[in-house]
Amino acid sequence: MNEYTHKSELDRFVWKLITCLCGIGILSLFFINNNAYSEPNNSLVLLQPLIDQAQEGEVIILPPGTYRGPVTINKSITIKGNLETKLINKEVAPAISVNADNVFLKGFNVEQKSVDELGAIQVSGSKVTITDLNIQTKGYGIILRKALDVIIQNNKVVWIGTETISIAQKGNGIDLYASQNISITNNLISGMRDGIYLENSWDTEVINNTITRSRYAIHCMYLLRTKVINNIGELNITGAMIMGVREATVSNNSFRMQNNNVHSQGISMYDVQDSIIINNALEGNRVGLYIQESSQNEIILNDVVRNYIGVQLLAAERNEIHSNHFVSNVIEAQAVESQYNIIKNNYWDSFQGLDLNRDGASEMAYTINPFYQDLVRRRAPFQLFFKSPGMMFLSELHTEGRADWTTDISPLMKLDSDSNMMERKSTSHRIVPWLGALLMLVSACSMIHLGGKQK
Repeated sequence: MNEYTHKSELDRFVWKLITCLCGIGILSLFFINNNAYSEPNNSLVLLQPLIDQAQEGEVIILPPGTYRGPVTINKSITIKGNLETKLINKEVAPAISVNADNVFLKGFNVEQKSVDELGAIQVSGSKVTITDLNIQTKGYGIILRKALDVIIQNNKVVWIGTETISIAQKGNGIDLYASQNISITNNLISGMRDGIYLENSWDTEVINNTITRSRYAIHCMYLLRTKVINNIGELNITGAMIMGVREATVSNNSFRMQNNNVHSQGISMYDVQDSIIINNALEGNRVGLYIQESSQNEIILNDVVRNYIGVQLLAAERNEIHSNHFVSNVIEAQAVESQYNIIKNNYWDSFQGLDLNRDGASEMAYTINPFYQDLVRRRAPFQLFFKSPGMMFLSELHTEGRADWTTDISPLMKLDSDSNMMERKSTSHRIVPWLGALLMLVSACSMIHLGGKQK
């Protein structure tokens, strides 16, 4: 190869290299300008000017695109978007602050990237509706302060911050304080500190929400006439924490699999008065139903199933606990310093009673022996001997103060025919024989086939 040929090949290589570098540079500029790898604030559409230009009562329809927050709403307007509409806020402020009455927000995405105790949406007005929003937050989801007649429905609130922080450092999904006549329905909340947190408010409805992987699914503090109905809580630390509440209705909820923490409970009641807890399913929790320093409540028709402790009472007095179903719990009941409760007609699956008059209830009472709970409270290591023969023997010997023990005066001999537990049990009883027959048929066919092959 001569010198001229070598130089020509070198020139061609250099030109190819320069061309490639230029191409890469042009593509980089193209991607940056088109926001392919980043989304700088100056590339987002400002939403606040659209709000400022709107007239009172106007409807703003947001075209698909990405908008920049924060924004403040000080007039009665409606803002609607779609799945392709997103509001992003990186500043230390709520993505949307609603300070006016008759505001309607519907159908778009909100991403709160600021790590603080502010909500993605913060409301202090009345007659505000927040519906069909997809909220991703590193702080709180929706915050209400001194709000009135607000509807929060069909929203999704999800934590997107780092999972390495403790759950106490996260924000609440929906958080309200000093508010009245609030309707919280059909929302999906996951990964927050408390899914729905209510404090110092009254006449609030929490209905048909699903909360997972949070501390408390629903946390009620110092409320009056609150309704918690048809909610689902799973894999939280506690399903419903009801504290300092009066005249509440907690019904038809399902709280399952709250069992990964020493304090996990299905429903926890502390200082609850004049309330009704009815028709709830409490399954697979550490404690199904925990009642402390609460009185004048009616606790009926609940299914308490496969918990470590079915029901636990501590300094709970003058409650009526009847027609509940305690099935497959490791410890069915514990009670300490809990007197004057009316406990009757509950079903305890391990209880062996005697029904002489065939009215469905036992003439023998079911007495909750506090020996084990008292012992463990004084000497925690004795938990290691739970259900051991020696511990059960000592428990049988313990009769001191028996007249004051918590007692079901007429426990049921069998599950009620209209119980949800009976429906599940009946269904399984119908399925099991057919499943057994099918397995036997498959086994027979396999044996015949193998026998034929051996011959």
